[in-house]
Amino acid sequence: MGGLLAASSLIPLSKMGAQQVEKSKRGTSPLLITKVEPIIVSTPTPEVSIGELTEMVPIGETTGRAGIGDRLNHSFPARTQGHRMTMLVKITTNQGIIGWGEAHAMVAPTIHAQMVKDLFAPVLIGEDARNIGPLWDKMYSTQRMRGYATGVYTESIAGVDIALWDILGKFSGVPVYQLLGGKYRDGIPTYTSGGTAEAAHESIEKGFTALKMGFNKSSSDGFEKIAAVSEAVGDRGQVMIDSLGAFKLHEAIKVGRRLDELGNIGWFEDALLPEDTMNYGVLAEALDTAVCVGETYSNRFQFRDLFLNQGADVVNPDVGRAAGITECKRIADMAETFGVLWSPHVSIGMPPYVAASIHLAVATPNAVIMEGGNIHDATDIGGSRGNVLLEEPIRFEPGYAYVPEKPGLGIEFNEKELGKIIVG
Repeated sequence: MGGLLAASSLIPLSKMGAQQVEKSKRGTSPLLITKVEPIIVSTPTPEVSIGELTEMVPIGETTGRAGIGDRLNHSFPARTQGHRMTMLVKITTNQGIIGWGEAHAMVAPTIHAQMVKDLFAPVLIGEDARNIGPLWDKMYSTQRMRGYATGVYTESIAGVDIALWDILGKFSGVPVYQLLGGKYRDGIPTYTSGGTAEAAHESIEKGFTALKMGFNKSSSDGFEKIAAVSEAVGDRGQVMIDSLGAFKLHEAIKVGRRLDELGNIGWFEDALLPEDTMNYGVLAEALDTAVCVGETYSNRFQFRDLFLNQGADVVNPDVGRAAGITECKRIADMAETFGVLWSPHVSIGMPPYVAASIHLAVATPNAVIMEGGNIHDATDIGGSRGNVLLEEPIRFEPGYAYVPEKPGLGIEFNEKELGKIIVG
């Protein structure tokens, strides 16, 4: 027997065997970060500087409503004149594993890129990429005692954090959802957008069971549009209402009570301005319709206060804004503790952002639905899908998104296609 073992040791390892040995070495060797690259992308590619694209309503513009409702418009955010922009983060390790992440950077993404380059990269280079939690805390602590906790700061952290989860999944050979504890289901229902009865009927016929429309008028002005969409949907689905912080408490209660009467309203989203956290508890208590809030919040501490105030029935944190997978998993778990449902907010973005949202959704028991955007349009590069940039698309159906099953986020960019939208 000993002779046979000795002889077998002289036989060259097969290619598969050599790969297994190399894989086993990975488990005991540091996975050091060697490069952190912020990459700005835009569709279409801007012909002027990014700063020249930023626009807002003029100073002094009012809401245009009647009486005391005609006040200064504080709910309209900055826009980028028809351009859809974001910032990707590419992290390279000493073992050749590359991870992709993304920050929610719709306006002025050069600020995010500078933060990643000058603030986070110096504290990440040389660190073990597997230490996701400690690295998250290290990034958050860079400016924590200087008052930073939201905005560009946590959006930039998100880009790095998502890339680190992608790396760990590829290193371990499993999808991100497996690292988060496993999946409860293979995908997550999605809703689309539509502001007319015709669009609502078409969406339901295609397979959606929920759609969202905006509403920022008074309770008596323009409400007939909501009623028409609600009637078109009927008992086949639900309508979500998004008001982008348009109302004061007394107005939101009036609108919400009219929504209560319709019977098929899924939620009333962002009825108040983000800072009006105390009044969200009053609003939720006053209405039968579920109150949804959270896309404007950036960390678990804000959500903690919201939950303690019983200010939401559903929360919709944004993985590209609320500091990545690490923080959003904490938020989702805390929501579950308080009996609150959650729905990933998926705005304008690229595949790392979308894939990370799906992985989080399937790995949490209280996720109910996800923003889907124009997912039926496979050519929509700038929308929430971006599948034309991938070697293999994320699987979507009308009303449903499936979690990628390959290691990490489960996506791989087509470098040629991606290169077409990189700025600079």
